[in-house]
Order: sequence, then C-alpha cells, then structure tokens
Amino acid sequence: MLGRRLLTLGLVFAAVANPVFAAQSRATGHSATSTEAQQAARRKALVAFQRDLVSVIAPQAEPLPLLGGALLARPLADQPDFNSFHSLIERAAQAPNAGPEISWTRLTDCDAKADACPNPDALTKLVAQAPDNAAVWLLKLGLDSHDDKGAVAREDLAKAAAGKLYDDYTGASLKALATTVTLLPPPPAVINPLSATGASGVQVMMVFGLAGTQPQPGLQATARLCEGAGDDKSIKDDCLKLGKILEWSSSPLARSLGLHLREVLSDDPAQQEDARRARRNLVWQVENFGQLSARAQGDLGLAQHLLTLARSGGTEMSLLLTALHDFNITVDAPADWEPNKAG
Repeated sequence: MLGRRLLTLGLVFAAVANPVFAAQSRATGHSATSTEAQQAARRKALVAFQRDLVSVIAPQAEPLPLLGGALLARPLADQPDFNSFHSLIERAAQAPNAGPEISWTRLTDCDAKADACPNPDALTKLVAQAPDNAAVWLLKLGLDSHDDKGAVAREDLAKAAAGKLYDDYTGASLKALATTVTLLPPPPAVINPLSATGASGVQVMMVFGLAGTQPQPGLQATARLCEGAGDDKSIKDDCLKLGKILEWSSSPLARSLGLHLREVLSDDPAQQEDARRARRNLVWQVENFGQLSARAQGDLGLAQHLLTLARSGGTEMSLLLTALHDFNITVDAPADWEPNKAG
C-alpha cells in the first residue's frame, strides 16, 4: 500500500524537482516556433555554458562553491580531470568546514559498473559526521536490505528512530547551485527567444533540475520493514518513533512515509485520521508547488523569487512551504479536493 502512495507522491514531486525542464520542453516543442536543430543547438550551448561555469568555480577553495561546481560537472562527459565531478567533490570534502552535505553528494562518486556504489569512504565519513540524522541510517538500511543483511537493517532502523532529525541535504545542493549558476550570465544561444524569463529561466532550470539528482534514502525498504513487523512490538515502536522524525523532515517524500507509518501503525483512530488528513494536505502542497514552479518559465518575478529562496538555504520542504505562503496559496487542501481528482 505504501509503495503506491510513495509512487504517487514521487510522480508529483518529479514535476517539482524538474519544473522548468518540462516547461521549457513545452515551450520549444512546437514546430511553428522552434526546429529540432534549434533545440539541439540550444542544448549544446547549455552544455558549453555549464562547462564555463565549472571552470570559473574550480579555482575556489570553499566547500559550498565546490559543491555547486561538482553538481554542475557531474552530468558532463569528457571533463578535464581537474574540473571533473570527482576532483571537485574530493576538494570540497577536504576543504575546511566541509559538512555532511558534501559527503552525501560524494556518495555518487563511485563506479556503478564495479558494484562499488555508494562510495564506501563517503558513507563511513557520513555516519561519523551525522550520526543523529535519520536519513543517513535509512540510506544504509536500503543498502543492507538490498544485500539481504536483515539483522543489520534492523539495527539501522533503531538508529534512525533514535535520530534527532531527517535531512537529505537537497536544500544544501539547491543553495550551492543557486549561488554558482549566477557567476556568469547565460549566453544568448542558451536562452529560448520565446521565453519571458530569459537568463533567470535558464538558471531556475539548472538549479532545480540538477538538485533533483541527489542520493535517496531507502524509504521503500523502510516501509517494507515496518509494514512487515507483524507482532514484533520493538519494530513497531521504532517505526512509530521514526515516523515522528519523518513528519518534520526535509523531504516531502520522507514526510509522506512518516505520516503513513502513523496512519497504519498507530492504535489510536484519531491519530490515524489526523495522519490521513495531513498527508492529503501534503499532496495538495506538492501539487501546487509543482504548478507554481512550472509557471516560472513564463513569469520572470516568480523565477527570480524561486532562485532567491534556493539561495537562502533551508530544506526542500521549507522552500516549498515558503513559496506557497509567498504566493498566497493555502497549505490546507479545500474540503472538496481529492488527490485523485487533481489535474
């Protein structure tokens, strides 16, 4: 049951994580306004612009700009070694004051073909840096479940339940990207001439698109472990404790899991109903933020405001709620609204 619920919210949030990619595709997809050759040229120019940004950022020594540069470099092929994702994220990790957000991104600096992912050194460091972060233990839980290490996964669950917060560091990635993509103005070849947002639209597309590729904790594996608790009271208790942490998490998907755990594991009907209501509101919030974000390609003020929110830091969830508040969108779903009726 939770698999379907997380899938539903995940599909909705995919539109949030990449809002302007979808909008730009719609804007450039009409044969009357843009040919395939023009779109290909614009994509090529965007890759070149990304490389230029990485080159400007690479000489810096602070961890946040280096994180932004690494995220910009990660999808680029044939980067010089000194400007590669590996080089930049390693330098970020070695910089003074490098925090767990660097280690989180460094998890993807690995060889998937050699079955060496996530980066084991980064995971070891992350556990040491953020032992109170439930997201770290749920990431490990997903890996241990995949490797059929049931007893170790159970230990991961207990450690996650004993955590003080849940943060998957997407907010830190948004901040890093939003403060680096403005170092150079996008060249005219990158900007769709039909776009009303110009450079800001390109920057929003890059920030939210690249930040949406972060490592994800094992939420599905956690759900399976909790739903399969049966008569094991200790697992149920840990799952309920974890659920409370997740309800105040940095991530809409993790919050969705926390509310689900309270709904299915609580013995109090009032708590079950409250969790259902809160989850309904969450889906409303995510869907409305998705619609708000998609508008950013045609609304310069909105695009600039989203960039400002991303630069301010915080978490993915706090950015979402702040954006809704700033544009006078209620966080509570109307009484006659249902998620399956949303367009």
